[in-house]
Amino acid sequence: MSASLKPLIIQGDRSILLDVHAPEATDARFALIPFAELEKSPEHLHTYRLTGLSLWNAASAGFTAEKITETLKRFSRFDIPPAVLGWVEETFSRYGKIKLTECEDDSFLYLTAENDRIYQELKASPKLTKYLIAAEKPLSFLIALLNRGTVKQALLKMGWPVRDEVPLKDGAPLTVALRTQTKKGKDFIIRDYQREAAEAFTGNKGPGTGFGTIVLPCGAGKTIVGMLVMSMLNTDTLILTTNTAAVHQWKRELIDKTELDPNSIGIYSSETKEIKPVTVATYQILTWRPDIEAEFPHFKLFRERNWGLIIYDEVHLLPAPVFRITAELQVIRRLGLTATLIREDGCEGDVFSLVGPKRYDVPWKELEEKGWIAHAYCTEIRIPLPVSKEIEYAAAPLREKHRIASENEAKNDIVRQLLARHTDDQILIIGQYITQLKRIADAVHAPLITGKTPNAEREVLYDAFRAGDISVLVVSKVANFAIDLPDASVAIQISGTFGSRQEEAQRLGRILRPKERDSFFYTLVTRHSVEEECADHRQKFLAEQGYAYSLITDADLAADTALPCRSLQ
Repeated sequence: MSASLKPLIIQGDRSILLDVHAPEATDARFALIPFAELEKSPEHLHTYRLTGLSLWNAASAGFTAEKITETLKRFSRFDIPPAVLGWVEETFSRYGKIKLTECEDDSFLYLTAENDRIYQELKASPKLTKYLIAAEKPLSFLIALLNRGTVKQALLKMGWPVRDEVPLKDGAPLTVALRTQTKKGKDFIIRDYQREAAEAFTGNKGPGTGFGTIVLPCGAGKTIVGMLVMSMLNTDTLILTTNTAAVHQWKRELIDKTELDPNSIGIYSSETKEIKPVTVATYQILTWRPDIEAEFPHFKLFRERNWGLIIYDEVHLLPAPVFRITAELQVIRRLGLTATLIREDGCEGDVFSLVGPKRYDVPWKELEEKGWIAHAYCTEIRIPLPVSKEIEYAAAPLREKHRIASENEAKNDIVRQLLARHTDDQILIIGQYITQLKRIADAVHAPLITGKTPNAEREVLYDAFRAGDISVLVVSKVANFAIDLPDASVAIQISGTFGSRQEEAQRLGRILRPKERDSFFYTLVTRHSVEEECADHRQKFLAEQGYAYSLITDADLAADTALPCRSLQ
């Protein structure tokens, strides 16, 4: 192929432009996912960037600098600036130049540099002074066992990702056998990528394995990967997740797909506090404290049993206080599960240092092509703001502008039109603002689920939705995470959390579980408002995964001329 038709333009500032119209654009997009971060995705040119963290995550997942360089050269339209190739090689080589290993005194660890230059840099660092103790071992320091995670955090910020080779403890033994048939009588078959993900995490169970993050789309069976890891390690397990509904979902899945005695599975939440060999807890209860100056009383859960594995479900939402306790738990195997490593607070580095680096990732479209997740059509519908709101919007501060645009009452009629187009589908209407959701729910005569809906009532509605007795549910942000709605094939997003990329991914994920029919994801956006910019930002992660949004207007929809755009193949 002529070089002029190659899809990538690699620039001296380490940004990468992807020409989406070039013949090899899709191949190049998938090749970039493991080691580059998407920054912008306008219509014709998408912008990626190489960062230290993106390269170190690739290194931990088994990539080499040579493979990355080879990929860039294969797809590059022009000669790559030598400084970029040099930076990739140098940055990549930093992974593993500093190692953590066992010490004869089990209260300490050795922190060892590869050479004297790095050793002297560490010795001179004011950020590390209070943690480093002189050691007789060449090019090494001693650090206290409890400072293991904190030192790894500090070194990452200095540009030195640590290779942690300290063996992890096994924890109390617990047999976790997977069923061949679920309790419901269905064949239970582990998919190839689920096994690959679990094996990438557990490795040979030796030093340097047993900690890290698995990245898979919603609907691809992250919970099954977690259970598979449990069956490989056979140890007491603490599972942390986002809310009470997710806790009960985990327990249902464990009972349905493993031979565990239901009495050995405990729930630790605001409502119930059971501590069993397998305990499922919420982040909310762990981070509760009586006042801002108090300690976190429920952190004691981490020490109540001899845990051999901690699973952090939706690790991209891990609250900052849990990072603090995780820094002290580096001796325990730690598995993060997520659809996207993107954190809107910029703490991806803390996930890397404390939970562990990315061990497995697979492009969403690859799973779609194999039939493991549903084919999805994504459509953004732009709607005018009512004339009566124009002056109020113009005079409002930025945050209020977002709310006025999000709660645009003209969206109600669009929702009705979409419901009329999908009379045979299970539909989720998802939004940010409760007043808006109540108005929509009343208008379409559908039940509403918010954070204040009692768990028992939620379960009744979820069961009715799964059974098809209810075809439309209106849900707040509680539907973003870990709620098992397998029959949903349409999602209508009427408002969102500003430009949250991970929220967009989670919401699309609600409708990606494999099914006979295609899925449809609609986003309603007020035209010529701040909501347009937020929508562009929200869609960046999914654009990286190969999804294309068709853009239509309310007039197109009313004229029935708008067909969903088939996502990129």
